[in-house]
Amino acid sequence: MTTEDPTSIPEDATILVTGGSGFVGSHTVVGLLRAGHRTRVAVRGPAQEAQTLAALQQAGVDPAGRLTFAVADLSADAGWAQAMDGVTHVLHHASPFPVAPPETEDEVVLPARDGALRVITAARNAGIARVVMTSSYAAIGYTRTPDDHYTEENWTDPETPGLPAYHKSKILAEAAAWDYVRTHGDIELVVINPTGIFGPQLVDRPSGSIGLIKAMLNGDMPVVPVMHFGVVDVRDVVDLHLRAMVHPKAAGERFIANKGSSSFFGLANILRERFPAFAEKLPAKELTIEEVHEAAKTEPALREAAVLQGRIPVISNDKARSVLGWEPREITDTITATAEALIELDVVRLTE
Repeated sequence: MTTEDPTSIPEDATILVTGGSGFVGSHTVVGLLRAGHRTRVAVRGPAQEAQTLAALQQAGVDPAGRLTFAVADLSADAGWAQAMDGVTHVLHHASPFPVAPPETEDEVVLPARDGALRVITAARNAGIARVVMTSSYAAIGYTRTPDDHYTEENWTDPETPGLPAYHKSKILAEAAAWDYVRTHGDIELVVINPTGIFGPQLVDRPSGSIGLIKAMLNGDMPVVPVMHFGVVDVRDVVDLHLRAMVHPKAAGERFIANKGSSSFFGLANILRERFPAFAEKLPAKELTIEEVHEAAKTEPALREAAVLQGRIPVISNDKARSVLGWEPREITDTITATAEALIELDVVRLTE
């Protein structure tokens, strides 16, 4: 990139990444180190550090002295001042993701909200000019619009009936972050709102979207609900974060990260075409919306599908493309790469 490129990261930058052992975070760390940037990863402890290093090894990336770790937990103030020391940019990916439905919403909502505020406050105290925060399309498009078209102007009503706690946590954490920035006025915030994030996993970690492809290939989903959703590649999500981190026009803006819409059955058909040996394991039936509503009464995993009512959303990525020059890859390529990585990691097998 040339110095005139508004998405060019300064050579002397030091970027702090939270959630660096997660799906998006690990790809972010890989991307930054490959580009030669000094990177610091905030971790809760040795386990997250080891997971980050394992992801780098899988990606074939040598940190070459450019990677450091700082112990700082989103649930406590300790360590954040040290984590921010000498940092020029902050990418806040970390957010609690429940493996099972929580007993109360606060188990997810409060850590997400308080963690975001803790990171932004620490960045502001350190004199860092901008924080880029990973929110979610869940904060945009889960309250239906009359035409099912969605842009960054839309917000999901947190009181939408049936809305899962994780989705509510993303709404309230993002809203709290914007309120904080508006109140203080001396730090910039940019928010990225990805739809369903797919793509090659670097290590086998729990992930809702990757778990979906894994379950399909392992034959664990003989039927799927009728549910349409946005799809985006994790590598493109990282690219959008990095563009938003430095582009002057990104300050104070939300950006949807999305390539287009698909469905459970649509993804299964991509897998059927690209991986014919797995065809017999892939979903063969799509539940109707009436069947989804009935099953959701006893199956929490289907509640999100019930909320979406089988509608096909039109999710705009015009803003990210026009303002930041972002160009996401095709859904077919993303789903193919997702499956290839799962096979390479030996997470899915053709035979038991």
